[in-house]
Parts: sequence; structure tokens; C-alpha cells
Amino acid sequence: MDTNFTSSYNYNMNKKIIKFPSPMLKKKAKVVKRLTPEIVRLIDEMIKIMLAAPGIGLAAPQIGVLLRVIVADTGEGRWAIINPKLTEKHGAQTFVEGCLSLPGIEAPVDRASQVIVSGMDRRGEKIKIEAKGLLATVFQHEIDHLDGKVFIDRVKDPSLIKYVAFEREKREELI
Repeated sequence: MDTNFTSSYNYNMNKKIIKFPSPMLKKKAKVVKRLTPEIVRLIDEMIKIMLAAPGIGLAAPQIGVLLRVIVADTGEGRWAIINPKLTEKHGAQTFVEGCLSLPGIEAPVDRASQVIVSGMDRRGEKIKIEAKGLLATVFQHEIDHLDGKVFIDRVKDPSLIKYVAFEREKREELI
């Protein structure tokens, strides 16, 4: 796994999503110091992996790259943000979240209902995104990954964590 990502990053088209409880998911990602063609290729690969999974968000640490890069697509447009920072949070909402790194698990998570995220886009331009609803949740979820957190770290009542893959198997056995 690439933990020392530099401009000489060995681009690998065969990256896989890292599954919990891998220690990689608990590490803090490093700031991207400059935009390089390798970072742009990383973003392209992250988008392919996210869409193939299928998912609506992905952070670089989830594929073994400890850099502050996220991608998201909730159906309202595709986002790639380098060095994303939550600069404002307002309101409250609860969504039942899942995660590509914790397949078959979901739970309600309380987060801000509106956020402003700043960072850099894939062209190296500064961006500021105002997001609400599902997109706000996805941004907060993916930024958590950059800080070494997974969504179950934010679940207030562990008894609300559902193991949907297991429950699906049990239902199929009853049919």
C-alpha cells in the first residue's frame, strides 16, 4: 500500500477497497502539497472504483493512499476535492449510512444538514462548495475517512448498527 505518496507514485490500476478493521482506515491522511498528473490519475481511478462498487463517495485512504483526496457522486454531479476542509456546518440531520469499507453494515448517524467545504479541484483551482442533505452527509463521511474515522465511530447507540448482509442471508433461508 502506498503510504508515502509522492510525485513518483507508482500508479496501479488494480487498487481495491480496503475493508474494516484494517489499520489503514484509522490513519490520518496527508495534505497534497501540489497537483501532479499522478493525483489526477488517482482521482480518475477513485471515481471508477466508487462507481463500480457501487458507491456515492470514496476517500483515498480507502484504497490505501494516505492523501487528502475525496470523490463523491450522489446523482447531482460528480465531485473530486483535494485537501477538503469543512469550513462551516449548520443544522442537523440523521441518515442511515453505509460504507464501501464496511460492506453489509449500516447505522443512523447524526451530522450537519448543511456544510461548506473548501479545497482544490482536479485542475488545481480553489473551490468552495455549499452542500445540503445527502451530499453534505457524504462530504462529512469522506472527510472523516481522511481523519482516520469510520461512520460507526459516530453511532450514538451501537444497538442500532445493522448487519444487513447477515440479515439478508437469514431472510433468504426462511423463504
